[in-house]
Amino acid sequence: MNIRKLVMRSMRKNIKMYYLYFFAMIFSISLYFILSTLQNDQTVMETVQSSMNFSTAFQIAGILLILITIVFTMYATNIFIRRRSQEIGLYQLIGLSRAWVARVLILEHSILGLGALLIGTVVGTLLSRLFLLLLMSILGLDAKIGLTFSGQALLQTIAVFTCLLVITSFQIVWTIYRSTLLQLFQANHRHDPLVKRPSIVSGILGLAGVCLIGLGYYVSTFIGYDADALIFLMLVVLVSTILGTYLTFHTTVSWILFVYRKRQNGNLGLVNSLSIAPLMHRMKGHANSLTLITILSAMTITMISLSYSLYYSIEKDVRLAMPFDFAVDMPEDAAVISSKLETARIAFDQHQVDAIQFNGSWVDYEQQSKPSHSNRPFLLFSAEQMVQVGLKVELPLKNEAIYHNSRAVIEGMEVPPLEEVQYASNDEVNLLTVSKNKLQNVMNYVFRGDQLLVSEETFKRMRDSIQEDENKKSVTFEVFNILDKERSADASSIFNENVDKDRYLTDFYSAYEGSRQNFGMLIFIAGFLGLVFILSTGSILYFKQMTEAEQEKSHYRTLRQLGFQVGDMMKGIIRKQIFIFLIPLGMGLTHAAFALKVSTILIAASMLTPILISMAAYIIIYLVFMVVTIRYYKRIVTNAL
Repeated sequence: MNIRKLVMRSMRKNIKMYYLYFFAMIFSISLYFILSTLQNDQTVMETVQSSMNFSTAFQIAGILLILITIVFTMYATNIFIRRRSQEIGLYQLIGLSRAWVARVLILEHSILGLGALLIGTVVGTLLSRLFLLLLMSILGLDAKIGLTFSGQALLQTIAVFTCLLVITSFQIVWTIYRSTLLQLFQANHRHDPLVKRPSIVSGILGLAGVCLIGLGYYVSTFIGYDADALIFLMLVVLVSTILGTYLTFHTTVSWILFVYRKRQNGNLGLVNSLSIAPLMHRMKGHANSLTLITILSAMTITMISLSYSLYYSIEKDVRLAMPFDFAVDMPEDAAVISSKLETARIAFDQHQVDAIQFNGSWVDYEQQSKPSHSNRPFLLFSAEQMVQVGLKVELPLKNEAIYHNSRAVIEGMEVPPLEEVQYASNDEVNLLTVSKNKLQNVMNYVFRGDQLLVSEETFKRMRDSIQEDENKKSVTFEVFNILDKERSADASSIFNENVDKDRYLTDFYSAYEGSRQNFGMLIFIAGFLGLVFILSTGSILYFKQMTEAEQEKSHYRTLRQLGFQVGDMMKGIIRKQIFIFLIPLGMGLTHAAFALKVSTILIAASMLTPILISMAAYIIIYLVFMVVTIRYYKRIVTNAL
């Protein structure tokens, strides 16, 4: 019998084993082909703004996708080889060389890979239009999209597939050459190393794991408040959280379960024997995979929640930065714009807002520092005027100011109460007390200067008291609000056509659309990678439990022969699967919650709704894998006899 016939017969015989590996390959290839198609699609490239670094964003996403694909495929390949270990051992036992066996497996592997490449490319081609429509919808863009095939995407996919084939082929060769005959025949019966009883050292390590996680959570509360130590704090959080998670799975959980068994005097019963006992002895073997799943879950939830929060709060965040649809400080520009709006029959409101522009400096009230007054530009506004033009603002007390800046926290300019602004004055009073700060602007951010809101009386007093120099100016802003929101795009075009391009003025609609496209691209890539991560982590956990179920089949057969019913046995198995799936999920959610708490400094709007939606979607998809795993176990137990 030649190699070709042997390969074909082997593939027909082991077709039930191949589906797992085949699925992994098709899944990986189709997703990468979709991403490459989107990256090279001319419709997207022509429609998306050039400033978005579109290509760079997809290249980074492609690298991350390749990395997770390599890990996922190597894990599936390992299971594939392990389940065929006895067959590999028989080949060597009858005198075939390791090189010959490796050549046969690599040939089978290549045939499967080529089939997966063909099917994955077809699936990717069909689904790429769906993903393209989704991307254009998220970005708020209108374009005619047809079913196209990208040759460049196919070449990129073939290149990645070739690299993946080389890596997994090397894995096959490495496994065959380093495994003895005894190891090959015992591979399906080899369990994780059993732990007889916890020691004092394990108790200390278990406590250390919990403490390290707590340390990571505690240090994360300081991120964002100390820019100089940002990198160091992030490294401390990452190292302590990951190491703590590993120690928790490796030692802490086993130690807790041993304590529970001791309190039960060893009388666990059937349900606990099928759930707690296996976990006690095998948590060290699960530690690596559960730690990986926990970290990937935390990364996925954080990535999706943060990007969705940014996208979800675009309109509110842009409105906080730009309270008016557009504003100009030159009367001639305002006259032209209002005339053009009237000609186009676009309904709008127009108001005048007086302001004082001057240079001053922030003074720390507690440290009594007195820097130079010409440190920073300021814009002073009257609260009463702002109320008249329709803004909802808090009226400050006499001789006090409220600092307004929608980006104060991000820029490190969040002003604590009772700071002061020093300015050059014509009288003895040269300090203005800032009693509060608000994370919103009272004038569009495009105009330079820290925005201070004072009462009308204080505004008039300071207009006379601020010393005249080249930096002091009385400015009148012409502000517009478009009443017909459906004509916002037309109004935006009129504004941009009639202002000086060199001044880089922008309007609310342009800022909103720009943010929508940027954050839309972010949420699409985050969602795409999140889907890959959750399917990969869920599949890894499913593959591991599937292998464990095959190893324990003989135990289930014995229990069935002793008269135990499938329903009674499944109670313990279900409890075990709930533990295996929900513990890393719960820890991942907790890690993500603290990471998202740090991220709140980036977003002025509430993140609660998008975070809850993202977490709920992740949990639902994750639980599907648990249900599928339980069904697989039930089939094993039912067919044990």
